[in-house]
Amino acid sequence: MIVPCDRDGIIIASEIVKKGGTVVFPTDTVYGIGCDPFNNKAVRMIYRIKGREESKHLPVLGFSISEISKIVIFDELSRRFAAKFWPGPLTLILGIKEEKIAKSLGLDGKIAVRIPNHPCILRLLKKCKLLVGTSANIAGQPSSADSREIIKKLKGYDILLEGGKIPNSVESTIIEVVGSKIRVIREGKVSEKELLALV
Repeated sequence: MIVPCDRDGIIIASEIVKKGGTVVFPTDTVYGIGCDPFNNKAVRMIYRIKGREESKHLPVLGFSISEISKIVIFDELSRRFAAKFWPGPLTLILGIKEEKIAKSLGLDGKIAVRIPNHPCILRLLKKCKLLVGTSANIAGQPSSADSREIIKKLKGYDILLEGGKIPNSVESTIIEVVGSKIRVIREGKVSEKELLALV
């Protein structure tokens, strides 16, 4: 099912998520695919759709720092980064405290989290609060910023929120704070120089 990213489309997509379905959506970086992170069956479906190894953990998107704070432990520096760059293209690796999500996602103590800066996914997150949010592509293939590519290449999801082509598409920067230092796991839209300015 393909629906516009309007009020009705968001309501339909959020109901599908609540029932254990999978949704494709535009973000500020690339198109993502997600589900309810508490639903292990839905999580397994994301792996099948992407052909992704289950040893590669899935990130979670949140509506607000307040919502994400319910599932992770923020250190002082990570909280500073979140306050500066969220919503935006920065993914933080943090300690997880929500046992149900840890079990559902098969995590070993840490989770990747982000608040994306795109009106469509933010409206969906306002209803769902938290979503698994990984790139909507077959594992090993490039991420996509164009819904037409998703429709051609990806099969098995329940609903796609149509957001057209994402302008200035660049993947998020992924970092982990270790002590007082930053470990850059993936270079993306936020530069290391911008991060170091806050240390």
